[in-house]
Amino acid sequence: MVGRLEQGLGALLILIILLDIFLTVLYARIGTGIIGIRVERLVWACFVKASKLLGSRHGSVLSFCGPVILVLLVGVWALGLTLGAALIMHPELGTSIRATNGETPTDFVTAMYAGGTSMAIVGASDFTPHTSLTRLLFLFNSLIGMSVMSLTLTYLMQVYTALQRRNVLAMNIHFLSGCTGDAAELLARLGPEGQFSGGYTNLSELGVEMTQAKEAHHFYPVLFYFRFNDPYHSVSRSTLVALDTVSLIGSALDDQKHRWLREAGAVAQLREASMLLLVSLENTFLPHGAPDREAQPDQQTRDLWRARYHAALQRLRQAGIQVTADGQAGAEAYISCRMQWDHHVTNLAPSMAYSMEEIDAAMSGLGSKDGPNDPRSRLRVAD
Repeated sequence: MVGRLEQGLGALLILIILLDIFLTVLYARIGTGIIGIRVERLVWACFVKASKLLGSRHGSVLSFCGPVILVLLVGVWALGLTLGAALIMHPELGTSIRATNGETPTDFVTAMYAGGTSMAIVGASDFTPHTSLTRLLFLFNSLIGMSVMSLTLTYLMQVYTALQRRNVLAMNIHFLSGCTGDAAELLARLGPEGQFSGGYTNLSELGVEMTQAKEAHHFYPVLFYFRFNDPYHSVSRSTLVALDTVSLIGSALDDQKHRWLREAGAVAQLREASMLLLVSLENTFLPHGAPDREAQPDQQTRDLWRARYHAALQRLRQAGIQVTADGQAGAEAYISCRMQWDHHVTNLAPSMAYSMEEIDAAMSGLGSKDGPNDPRSRLRVAD
């Protein structure tokens, strides 16, 4: 009776591990894992606590989190399958499963070894099945071992391919903005002397790359935990610059000359993909998820945004770009646009241990201070 219960637990454990592998690798949807998502959150929490002990070097510690999560996740899968096989084989040791040479030990460590080798080494185990059921068990274990190994290697390669593409997007935005992280600088470089015909291609490419980044995080949620020391590699910086660029296109450019750019599909794609990426990550990784409604900034924050807008107008004029004649109306339009996305960025950035001074370079240049005195930290959801 005890042996049957032990074998039942082993079969259940194998099914749970296989289901987690299926949801993580094959089904590939954000927030659907059983074990993996809990491993990721636990490891990240441990890294965050450890990083706080190192002060200014916290970024170096956090940069190891993503790779460590992948190693532990593969280890948990391998250990779970081995333990499940051991629970099934343990009652059969010495009877239907015997050592190839000599007397067969019946302790659980031996069962772990038999279970692990039956999955990892096809036809080369030190133990031999002597009944039809145990032969099928060994065959089933070898098929599981080969399949899981192939799926895991493929998954790891796809994760790093997606990470490389996300980094390319971040670097493109960084370089197009003159390594400043300022959307006004990016827009000025896309349309020097008001000629956006060439820069529109770059804008279209950014829209496509942002869409790919959104889908990559949807398929491989572990990407969220790959943090780099440089803030320009972060999703928060990329989405902020992209959304700020779209907001300036809609509020700062002359309506007559540049109406076509405002209504271009690439601009809409860049905005929607950036918003979907932010909201998806908030819903999955933040304790309370994304806010249901737009945050209402206080007057000091509105004044900062207005100052940021007028600074952007000045930079666009310097680049020879024709801007709106009504700066006051444009500032209000910019504030209205920014209200739709700014709180998503300020929610997400601290979750990856970035300060808003690192993420929002343009606002930092206006003298905003990150922390409890930062006006952006006082944004509140409307009652």
